[in-house]
Amino acid sequence: MSTRVTKLCVLISGNGSNLQAIIDAVQAGRLNAQITGVISNRPNAYGLERAREAGIEAVCLDHMEYDDRASYDEALKSQINAFGADCVVLAGFMRILTPEFVVSFTGKLVNIHPSLLPKYKGLNTHQRAIDNGDKEHGVSVHFVTPELDGGPVIIQSRVPVFEEDTPSDLAERVQEQERRIYPLVLSWFSASRLSMRNNKAVLDEQELPESGYAND
Repeated sequence: MSTRVTKLCVLISGNGSNLQAIIDAVQAGRLNAQITGVISNRPNAYGLERAREAGIEAVCLDHMEYDDRASYDEALKSQINAFGADCVVLAGFMRILTPEFVVSFTGKLVNIHPSLLPKYKGLNTHQRAIDNGDKEHGVSVHFVTPELDGGPVIIQSRVPVFEEDTPSDLAERVQEQERRIYPLVLSWFSASRLSMRNNKAVLDEQELPESGYAND
């Protein structure tokens, strides 16, 4: 069996709390992987500083400096390839990626989304859950396909919604779960246990259900 360490490239736009969870998992030996690079589309993203403090190469590709989405994604693809990434990890990367970009990384591109997909694709998920009177909310990790937030779910984690919750209350509860399940998924990928086949998430040679591995 190969002992080759999986190379991760993490894409961020802001604070980088999930990036930090991944860095911590690598440093603690819970994730047998190397983060070869971190890329942000925003120059003031604090996640860039988190990466540099951990000795990881951090690059800003400011989307404002590109004429269109296609030219930005082409530059992004080149930088990811320069990092030699086996897996591209979207960790709060607030950009809609072109289908061409997504297809070029099929089965190697994962995202974390703050809702129980397929519910609440897109933005403002916490407010929407509150507005709809939901009793539970949560987070999904999924493979990325050209359909926005539509790729096969790998794992979900649920949290309760209380009557007095604000969006920030709910976000904090969800983010705690995010930091727990994202490194776990990446450990499966790094151990060659996880793949995407026929638009399905496959773990240990078993197709996962539409809701993913777990709904705890």
